[in-house]
Amino acid sequence: MQKTEFTQAEEQMIRLEFEALLDDYARTPHRQKVELITHAFNFAHKAHYGVRRLSGEPYIMHPLAVARICVREIGLGSTSICAALLHDVVEDTDYTTEDIAGLFGDKIAQIVDGLTKISGGVFGEQASEQAENFRKLLLTISDDIRVVLIKIADRLHNMRTLGAQPKNKQYKIAGETQYIYAPLAHRLGLFPIKTELEDLSFKYEHPETWQEIHDKLEAVKQSQMDSFEQFAQPIRERLTSMGYNFTLKARIKTVYSIWKKMVSKQCAFEDVYDLMAVRIIFTPFETMSEKDQCWMIYSAITEIYRPHPERIRDWISTPKANGYEALHVTVMGTHGEWIEVQIRTLRMHEIAEHGYAAHWKYKTGESDDSELDKWLQEIKDILAHPDKDAMEFLGNFKLNLFAQEVFVFTPAGELKTMPQGSTALDFAFMLHSELGEHCIGAKVNHVLVPLSYQLKGGDQIEILTSNSQHPRKEWLDMVTTAKAKDGLNQYFRREERKYIKHGERLVEDAIAMDKDLAVNHDQALARLLNYHHITTPNELFLEVGQGAIRLDDIHDIVLPKRGWRSYIPFIGKRNNDLTVPVAEPKKEIVKPKKGEHAIVLTDENLGKDYLLSNCCHPIPGDEVLGYLDESGKMHIHKIDCEEAQLLKTSYGKRIYSATWNTHRVQSFVETIELMGIDKFGVFIHVLQTITTDFHINIRTINISSEDGIFRGTMEIYVYDRSELNDLLKAIRKIENIQEVKRIARED
Repeated sequence: MQKTEFTQAEEQMIRLEFEALLDDYARTPHRQKVELITHAFNFAHKAHYGVRRLSGEPYIMHPLAVARICVREIGLGSTSICAALLHDVVEDTDYTTEDIAGLFGDKIAQIVDGLTKISGGVFGEQASEQAENFRKLLLTISDDIRVVLIKIADRLHNMRTLGAQPKNKQYKIAGETQYIYAPLAHRLGLFPIKTELEDLSFKYEHPETWQEIHDKLEAVKQSQMDSFEQFAQPIRERLTSMGYNFTLKARIKTVYSIWKKMVSKQCAFEDVYDLMAVRIIFTPFETMSEKDQCWMIYSAITEIYRPHPERIRDWISTPKANGYEALHVTVMGTHGEWIEVQIRTLRMHEIAEHGYAAHWKYKTGESDDSELDKWLQEIKDILAHPDKDAMEFLGNFKLNLFAQEVFVFTPAGELKTMPQGSTALDFAFMLHSELGEHCIGAKVNHVLVPLSYQLKGGDQIEILTSNSQHPRKEWLDMVTTAKAKDGLNQYFRREERKYIKHGERLVEDAIAMDKDLAVNHDQALARLLNYHHITTPNELFLEVGQGAIRLDDIHDIVLPKRGWRSYIPFIGKRNNDLTVPVAEPKKEIVKPKKGEHAIVLTDENLGKDYLLSNCCHPIPGDEVLGYLDESGKMHIHKIDCEEAQLLKTSYGKRIYSATWNTHRVQSFVETIELMGIDKFGVFIHVLQTITTDFHINIRTINISSEDGIFRGTMEIYVYDRSELNDLLKAIRKIENIQEVKRIARED
């Protein structure tokens, strides 16, 4: 890595940033170890001296920024600050973990070592072909949770400075962040960081959409704050009269959360009404419980504003799995809009902002285990099986990161938290893998239910088992939790290994017992594989072990009898076997030049060199990326398609940024969905708009009407996204059309 001298102005900038770090640290309740932190900074500054980031700034500014996030936004102390300052030293310089241990002690060295081990693969420059490094990240939970917290801080700063990276790197890093880091921050209770990571990922994956919503949000922000002041004033007066010391804050939705609402509700920005939430943070009186005081404040607010009866969330009696506690109520505001009010004590607020770090600080005893502690223990249990497929693990683990919870009870009345959508079979595996493997059903609220029964809040569940019951493959479709999927896959792998071992013994015995075959063992095995169209011995052993392939005729298969007809070409063959296949000329795939990670999609190369993916059916104008598969073919995906999300996370080096340069030569099939009031002539008007005004051909029409409302879908041929959007705008203007939108095409 090339080094250059720093200017005097840059040295001054570095010094000011370090002083800002010390100021942040001084404002914390941690025992002040300024000398140790200064030693770590000076060491890191010297180790990284002359090295610059892609943006051109001194590299040491990155460890300083990560350390500031650790102390200011997560609430960590001196050990974590030192580890953050030193986190790239071992990876990027000649210093070793032993050097760090000698200078700063074993604990800091252990954390730095943990951070160094997880710097590659899924989370680093090498863009691993599998998710083994994600496993390494989670394994560090067993050693020290601070490794994961510092890694999240590191990713947050990388996302804040992502603009310096080339476009394909932005896709890769944003994809990883959205897929893993944001859910991980959520599960560890770091809500502000999770929210910012999501928003930044969206900004770099959909820059134009992000900017459009951002500008609209800025335009209405002042009016939202004016509404907040009107709404908050009577609440302030009431809480002051009750004697509380409190703060009242407005929280405006992020661009990403607004976009999610627009997509889920299929509505425009102007139709998203809950742009703002109100947060009350108060210091509780010591003479009463926090829970009672939260409900007192709830009562005071609902005397002023009318509450929504179905939108009360009590996260105090049953905190979320990430430790979050608060009381949420949605009330009708002064201008006829619904506003969510979140009621928290200072302690609850610190846990909501700083997550696991604050949760750990507030623990009161050995038995004071929260759902978060139980989740961390579950991760350690899942990680106890190192032979599993890493990508499968990544997908399964992701299932549990973002899941909403339901609260259920054991027969003894013990409260258990399960992800929403969990089944009785999930619950059995959560209790113990043995229960899961032998589960035949369950009793929910004393009523017999099947394995696939979906749990509801408040259910009391008794698991029924039988020693004769064993898992079946279809059970994988009945479970949703990582623990259950992992338990089932472990069982199937164990069984598969047994069948392979048994099948291998049967094949070896069959060959050994036949003298003609035993002469050339390897040839016999090869001919057996070829006869059954199987590529590997283990596949053969598995099918033999399961009884799918019998070995009674092994001699005739390996050494078939050859009659006189076999020596005359084509005799006895079917007519279609006589055709001599002509080898097609090998098509040369046009790949980007070495080192380039940007491609341009043209009318000439679409469908030839660059293949449009069937999973998301992109058309010109869509935000897309390219993925180079192992055979050298470039597949084009929409940036937000589910498969693309996984590809960005797992195969970063094969991701290419892509831009369109088409000229309306090819047309593409798109599906639109319509809904409206079934008035005479309305659908004729729609057809005229499509065919006469826009000269667009229609492939299929499927329309039905019920109770005065018509719904339907149409497949149409369009040149690009711009033409499709113009058409949708025109159809929306037709009287009695309530909704029209582009939907995913079904093949």
